[in-house]
Amino acid sequence: MVEIVAAAGLRASTLYQYFSSKDDIVWALVRETMEQSAGYFQKAVAESSGPVLMKIAAFMDAARDELVHRPVQVRFMAQFDALYARDWSSERLLSLEAELFPEGFAPLAGLIREGIADGSLRADLDPGITMHAVMNTMIAVQRRLASLGDRVVAEYGQPVELLFREATSVILQGLRAS
Repeated sequence: MVEIVAAAGLRASTLYQYFSSKDDIVWALVRETMEQSAGYFQKAVAESSGPVLMKIAAFMDAARDELVHRPVQVRFMAQFDALYARDWSSERLLSLEAELFPEGFAPLAGLIREGIADGSLRADLDPGITMHAVMNTMIAVQRRLASLGDRVVAEYGQPVELLFREATSVILQGLRAS
């Protein structure tokens, strides 16, 4: 906390008025990042039209845009994932998710049901888990590419954006009704 106070140019009492520890600062940043990302994704889906598959594609495009235009935040969340899995209990994250998303993942399951009904998604998909799987896969790819940064281009010879787009294309193909 001493280093944070010095770097921020604040008085310790000012910082401690808002945060009691470094963990509290990290969690505040996680909250802010999750709120921004959720808004970004919700807007993309709301502005898309057509079958549900196109809405899911818009959701993935928003994740790609976030990766390209907000790589620091995406890398932060990748680092948080590593710390969270190692150092913090799941209750804190679940509590934050419940606060930020009071409906939980029900709207996402509804999206899958809607896609099955409109014929754009495979009929054998399980709405309860499909969107969880899609989101977790997309987030994993996004955060992995952000963590690698410039090394992605050096290693794969392709820009991050193109690799992410290809990964989401594979996911969409798996959802698409034949």
